[in-house]
This record gives sequence, structure tokens and C-alpha cells, in this order.
Amino acid sequence: MRKPEDFPLSPTSRSIWLWLWIPLLIGGTVVIGGALTGYRGNNPYLFLLAIPSMVLVGAGLSWMVRRRHIRLDNRELQVTATLYTRKVAVEAIDLARARVMSLDEHTEFKPRFKTNGFSVPGFQAGHFRLRNLSKAFCLITDRTRVLSLPLRDGGLILLSPEKPHNLLDRLRELADFPRHR
Repeated sequence: MRKPEDFPLSPTSRSIWLWLWIPLLIGGTVVIGGALTGYRGNNPYLFLLAIPSMVLVGAGLSWMVRRRHIRLDNRELQVTATLYTRKVAVEAIDLARARVMSLDEHTEFKPRFKTNGFSVPGFQAGHFRLRNLSKAFCLITDRTRVLSLPLRDGGLILLSPEKPHNLLDRLRELADFPRHR
């Protein structure tokens, strides 16, 4: 039994934090402003609940975005993406069709409809329908280097490891698959 191997993800854009926090700040400002200007005999301090609520929601979203990793453990690929985890046996991956690609060139694989996932510009995690309407589990932080892992049951996993060829080579090594790039 081998020690689990972690494969670092491509870094996310720093703008992801703006996409998380600016809507929260705007929403909190609107709620507080509305509570202050609309006070008509209600509890004037009720708006103070908006501040800790906004901080808790922001902290939760920030934790979710940071909760992501790719690991190979005992011939099983484990992908943790925000609140979602996908575990797949190496044998369940169709490595003959696996490849590294850019979603800018292969637009049919871009996530289009979020069915149960988390998405902000530059980051997609969870379950999606792609532009070609196939189902995929995604952990995408860099659209220019995405590892596409077709599953034998018809599903697809799209990942953005920092070094996608290293992960693909390791999966093929575990499956005793002939090396071709």
C-alpha cells in the first residue's frame, strides 16, 4: 500500500475574492441602509444582525473556495471541490481517451449549466452540464490546462492540476497503461 499522493491545483485568480466579497458587501450595505432609513418603531438594532451574518456567509464561502485538492490514494482518485467530493477507482477511468486540453480551444467542454456546484468567474467546482450537454464533475481553476478524464460509465471529470501531464502519467502508471502523449 502506497502513501497517498497529492497533486497541487493551478492557482486561482485573485479576482475570485472580489467575486465573493463585493456582492456580500453590497448586500450588507443595502440591508443596513434599509434598516436605518426604514425604522418605524421596530427594533433599531435588528440591522446589526446583518453584519455578523455577512461575515459568517463570507467566511463560509471563503472556506469553501479553499477546500479543494486532488489525491491518489490506494488506486483511487479523490477530488475534493468545495462541498463536493468525487472518488473514482483508477480502473473506472477511460485513460485511452484522457487528455490535457484548453477549454478556450475545446469550447464544447466548458461548464455551462451548474446542476449542483459552486461557480464564480475563474473557478468551477461540483456537478455541471457542459456546452455539449454531457455531465461532468469539475474542479477548474485554470481553463488553459484542463485534464479531461472520461469515465467508463459515460461521465467526465475535468480537473486543473498544476501539472496535468504528471497526474495523467501517474494514473496511466497505476493502470499499467501504455504511455502515449
